[in-house]
Amino acid sequence: MRYAIQWLRSFIFAAQMYLMLPLMALAFVPFAMFDRKFAYTFTKTYGRYCRWTLAWMVGLKTEVRGEVPTNVCMVASKHQSFLDVLLFLSVAWHPRVIVKREVHYLPVFHFFGTRIGNVPINRGSRGKAIAKMKADVKSGKNLPGQLLIYPQGTRVAPGVKAPYKIGVGLLYEQTEMDCVPVATNVGVFWPKRGVYRKQGTAVLEFLPRIPAGMPRKEFMVEVERVIEAASDELMREAGLDL
Repeated sequence: MRYAIQWLRSFIFAAQMYLMLPLMALAFVPFAMFDRKFAYTFTKTYGRYCRWTLAWMVGLKTEVRGEVPTNVCMVASKHQSFLDVLLFLSVAWHPRVIVKREVHYLPVFHFFGTRIGNVPINRGSRGKAIAKMKADVKSGKNLPGQLLIYPQGTRVAPGVKAPYKIGVGLLYEQTEMDCVPVATNVGVFWPKRGVYRKQGTAVLEFLPRIPAGMPRKEFMVEVERVIEAASDELMREAGLDL
Protein backbone atom coordinates (compact mmCIF):
# COMPACT_ATOMS: atom_id res chain seq x y z
CA MET A 1 0.00 0.00 0.00
CA ARG A 2 2.80 2.43 0.87
CA TYR A 3 4.44 1.77 -2.50
CA ALA A 4 1.15 2.38 -4.33
CA ILE A 5 0.59 5.69 -2.50
CA GLN A 6 4.15 6.85 -3.23
CA TRP A 7 3.77 5.84 -6.88
CA LEU A 8 0.55 7.88 -7.10
CA ARG A 9 2.22 10.90 -5.51
CA SER A 10 5.07 10.52 -8.01
CA PHE A 11 2.65 10.29 -10.93
CA ILE A 12 0.75 13.42 -9.87
CA PHE A 13 4.03 15.30 -9.51
CA ALA A 14 5.28 14.19 -12.94
CA ALA A 15 1.98 15.09 -14.62
CA GLN A 16 1.86 18.62 -13.22
CA MET A 17 5.60 19.13 -13.85
CA TYR A 18 5.25 18.42 -17.56
CA LEU A 19 2.00 20.41 -17.74
CA MET A 20 3.61 23.46 -16.16
CA LEU A 21 6.54 23.41 -18.59
CA PRO A 22 4.63 24.77 -21.65
CA LEU A 23 2.37 26.96 -19.51
CA MET A 24 5.27 28.65 -17.77
CA ALA A 25 7.18 28.86 -21.05
CA LEU A 26 4.31 30.72 -22.72
CA ALA A 27 4.38 33.31 -19.97
CA PHE A 28 8.10 33.96 -20.53
CA VAL A 29 8.28 33.76 -24.35
CA PRO A 30 7.20 37.38 -25.08
CA PHE A 31 9.88 38.73 -22.74
CA ALA A 32 12.60 36.26 -23.76
CA MET A 33 12.12 37.20 -27.43
CA PHE A 34 13.44 40.68 -26.71
CA ASP A 35 15.81 40.10 -23.82
CA ARG A 36 17.84 36.93 -23.31
CA LYS A 37 17.96 37.43 -19.55
CA PHE A 38 14.31 36.31 -19.35
CA ALA A 39 15.27 32.98 -20.92
CA TYR A 40 17.70 32.46 -18.05
CA THR A 41 15.00 33.57 -15.62
CA PHE A 42 12.65 30.95 -17.07
CA THR A 43 15.12 28.08 -16.68
CA LYS A 44 15.89 29.05 -13.09
CA THR A 45 12.22 29.61 -12.19
CA TYR A 46 11.10 26.30 -13.66
CA GLY A 47 13.92 24.43 -11.93
CA ARG A 48 13.04 25.94 -8.57
CA TYR A 49 9.34 25.30 -9.10
CA CYS A 50 10.04 21.61 -9.75
CA ARG A 51 12.21 21.36 -6.64
CA TRP A 52 9.49 22.97 -4.54
CA THR A 53 6.67 20.75 -5.79
CA LEU A 54 8.89 17.65 -5.59
CA ALA A 55 9.48 18.28 -1.88
CA TRP A 56 5.86 18.56 -0.77
CA MET A 57 4.19 16.34 -3.35
CA VAL A 58 6.62 13.43 -3.22
CA GLY A 59 8.65 13.98 -0.07
CA LEU A 60 11.89 14.19 -2.05
CA LYS A 61 13.96 17.14 -0.88
CA THR A 62 16.87 18.52 -2.87
CA GLU A 63 20.15 20.10 -1.84
CA VAL A 64 22.89 21.87 -3.77
CA ARG A 65 26.31 21.79 -2.14
CA GLY A 66 29.60 23.46 -2.89
CA GLU A 67 30.40 26.75 -4.57
CA VAL A 68 28.11 27.41 -7.52
CA PRO A 69 30.26 29.06 -10.23
CA THR A 70 29.32 32.59 -11.23
CA ASN A 71 31.99 33.14 -13.84
CA VAL A 72 32.68 31.73 -17.30
CA CYS A 73 33.69 28.08 -17.01
CA MET A 74 32.98 24.56 -18.17
CA VAL A 75 30.90 22.30 -15.90
CA ALA A 76 31.37 18.53 -16.18
CA SER A 77 28.55 16.78 -14.36
CA LYS A 78 27.53 13.27 -13.42
CA HIS A 79 24.17 12.59 -15.10
CA GLN A 80 21.72 10.12 -13.56
CA SER A 81 18.25 11.51 -14.31
CA PHE A 82 16.35 14.64 -15.30
CA LEU A 83 16.55 15.80 -11.69
CA ASP A 84 20.25 16.69 -11.86
CA VAL A 85 19.44 18.89 -14.88
CA LEU A 86 16.72 20.67 -12.90
CA LEU A 87 19.01 21.19 -9.92
CA PHE A 88 21.73 22.68 -12.10
CA LEU A 89 19.31 25.00 -13.92
CA SER A 90 17.78 26.15 -10.63
CA VAL A 91 21.06 27.64 -9.39
CA ALA A 92 23.25 28.32 -12.44
CA TRP A 93 24.08 31.88 -13.40
CA HIS A 94 24.02 31.69 -17.21
CA PRO A 95 23.74 27.98 -18.10
CA ARG A 96 24.47 26.62 -21.56
CA VAL A 97 24.01 22.91 -22.09
CA ILE A 98 25.43 20.46 -24.63
CA VAL A 99 22.37 18.38 -25.52
CA LYS A 100 21.18 15.71 -27.94
CA ARG A 101 19.88 17.24 -31.16
CA GLU A 102 16.57 15.41 -30.66
CA VAL A 103 15.85 17.49 -27.55
CA HIS A 104 15.93 20.67 -29.62
CA TYR A 105 13.17 19.36 -31.88
CA LEU A 106 10.71 20.16 -29.07
CA PRO A 107 9.45 23.76 -29.41
CA VAL A 108 9.99 24.82 -25.79
CA PHE A 109 13.52 23.41 -25.64
CA HIS A 110 14.38 24.76 -29.08
CA PHE A 111 13.32 28.34 -28.34
CA PHE A 112 14.75 28.69 -24.86
CA GLY A 113 17.74 26.48 -25.64
CA THR A 114 18.63 28.70 -28.59
CA ARG A 115 18.19 31.84 -26.51
CA ILE A 116 20.56 30.69 -23.76
CA GLY A 117 23.08 29.24 -26.23
CA ASN A 118 22.66 25.48 -25.89
CA VAL A 119 24.81 23.34 -28.19
CA PRO A 120 22.79 20.52 -29.85
CA ILE A 121 24.80 17.61 -31.26
CA ASN A 122 24.09 14.45 -33.19
CA ARG A 123 25.43 11.51 -31.20
CA GLY A 124 24.99 9.13 -34.14
CA SER A 125 28.22 10.31 -35.76
CA ARG A 126 30.90 10.69 -33.10
CA GLY A 127 33.56 12.43 -35.18
CA LYS A 128 31.20 14.93 -36.78
CA ALA A 129 29.43 15.48 -33.46
CA ILE A 130 32.66 16.41 -31.69
CA ALA A 131 33.74 18.73 -34.53
CA LYS A 132 30.37 20.48 -34.57
CA MET A 133 30.29 20.68 -30.79
CA LYS A 134 33.68 22.39 -30.71
CA ALA A 135 32.71 24.79 -33.52
CA ASP A 136 29.38 25.69 -31.89
CA VAL A 137 31.04 26.29 -28.55
CA LYS A 138 33.72 28.46 -30.12
CA SER A 139 31.19 30.53 -32.06
CA GLY A 140 29.11 30.98 -28.91
CA LYS A 141 31.80 32.71 -26.88
CA ASN A 142 29.69 35.85 -27.02
CA LEU A 143 27.28 34.08 -24.65
CA PRO A 144 29.23 34.01 -21.37
CA GLY A 145 28.25 31.58 -18.68
CA GLN A 146 28.62 27.99 -17.56
CA LEU A 147 28.90 25.43 -20.35
CA LEU A 148 27.46 22.14 -19.04
CA ILE A 149 28.59 18.83 -20.49
CA TYR A 150 27.87 15.29 -19.33
CA PRO A 151 31.20 13.44 -19.74
CA GLN A 152 29.58 10.00 -20.01
CA GLY A 153 27.25 11.27 -22.73
CA THR A 154 24.05 9.88 -21.24
CA ARG A 155 22.23 9.12 -17.99
CA VAL A 156 24.02 6.43 -16.00
CA ALA A 157 22.18 4.55 -13.25
CA PRO A 158 23.69 4.44 -9.74
CA GLY A 159 26.26 1.69 -9.38
CA VAL A 160 26.74 1.32 -13.15
CA LYS A 161 30.14 2.14 -14.61
CA ALA A 162 30.36 3.87 -17.99
CA PRO A 163 33.40 5.38 -19.74
CA TYR A 164 34.07 9.10 -19.89
CA LYS A 165 34.02 10.20 -23.51
CA ILE A 166 36.78 12.15 -25.21
CA GLY A 167 34.45 15.09 -25.93
CA VAL A 168 34.87 16.51 -22.44
CA GLY A 169 38.64 16.52 -22.85
CA LEU A 170 38.48 18.13 -26.27
CA LEU A 171 36.18 20.87 -24.99
CA TYR A 172 38.42 21.52 -22.01
CA GLU A 173 41.34 21.87 -24.41
CA GLN A 174 39.39 23.90 -27.01
CA THR A 175 37.70 26.41 -24.72
CA GLU A 176 40.71 26.94 -22.41
CA MET A 177 38.29 27.36 -19.52
CA ASP A 178 38.47 26.12 -15.95
CA CYS A 179 36.34 23.04 -15.36
CA VAL A 180 34.03 22.63 -12.36
CA PRO A 181 33.27 18.93 -11.73
CA VAL A 182 29.84 18.05 -10.34
CA ALA A 183 28.80 14.92 -8.44
CA THR A 184 25.30 13.70 -7.64
CA ASN A 185 23.18 10.93 -6.14
CA VAL A 186 19.83 11.86 -7.70
CA GLY A 187 19.48 8.52 -9.47
CA VAL A 188 19.00 6.79 -6.11
CA PHE A 189 15.68 8.64 -5.74
CA TRP A 190 14.67 9.60 -9.30
CA PRO A 191 15.59 6.77 -11.70
CA LYS A 192 16.59 7.05 -15.32
CA ARG A 193 13.21 5.63 -16.36
CA GLY A 194 9.87 5.11 -14.65
CA VAL A 195 7.44 7.18 -12.61
CA TYR A 196 8.29 6.17 -9.05
CA ARG A 197 10.35 8.63 -6.98
CA LYS A 198 11.65 7.76 -3.51
CA GLN A 199 11.55 10.00 -0.47
CA GLY A 200 14.81 11.36 0.88
CA THR A 201 17.33 14.07 -0.01
CA ALA A 202 18.85 14.22 -3.49
CA VAL A 203 22.13 16.13 -3.71
CA LEU A 204 24.02 17.92 -6.46
CA GLU A 205 27.53 18.88 -5.35
CA PHE A 206 29.87 21.35 -7.06
CA LEU A 207 33.45 20.23 -6.48
CA PRO A 208 36.71 22.24 -6.50
CA ARG A 209 37.50 23.49 -9.98
CA ILE A 210 40.20 22.07 -12.21
CA PRO A 211 42.23 24.99 -13.62
CA ALA A 212 42.60 25.42 -17.37
CA GLY A 213 45.81 24.30 -19.03
CA MET A 214 46.19 20.72 -17.81
CA PRO A 215 47.19 18.23 -20.55
CA ARG A 216 44.11 16.55 -21.97
CA LYS A 217 44.95 13.00 -20.86
CA GLU A 218 45.73 14.12 -17.31
CA PHE A 219 42.52 16.12 -17.23
CA MET A 220 40.45 13.12 -18.36
CA VAL A 221 41.87 10.99 -15.56
CA GLU A 222 41.39 13.70 -12.94
CA VAL A 223 37.84 14.72 -13.83
CA GLU A 224 36.67 11.10 -13.81
CA ARG A 225 38.42 10.38 -10.53
CA VAL A 226 36.93 13.29 -8.60
CA ILE A 227 33.39 12.98 -10.02
CA GLU A 228 33.14 9.23 -9.49
CA ALA A 229 34.61 9.32 -5.99
CA ALA A 230 32.33 12.14 -4.83
CA SER A 231 29.25 10.61 -6.50
CA ASP A 232 29.93 7.24 -4.86
CA GLU A 233 30.17 8.96 -1.48
CA LEU A 234 26.87 10.79 -2.04
CA MET A 235 25.16 7.56 -3.08
CA ARG A 236 26.43 5.79 0.04
CA GLU A 237 25.12 8.72 2.07
CA ALA A 238 21.74 8.12 0.40
CA GLY A 239 21.80 4.48 1.56
CA LEU A 240 22.95 2.75 -1.61
CA ASP A 241 25.20 -0.27 -1.08
CA LEU A 242 27.93 -0.01 -3.71
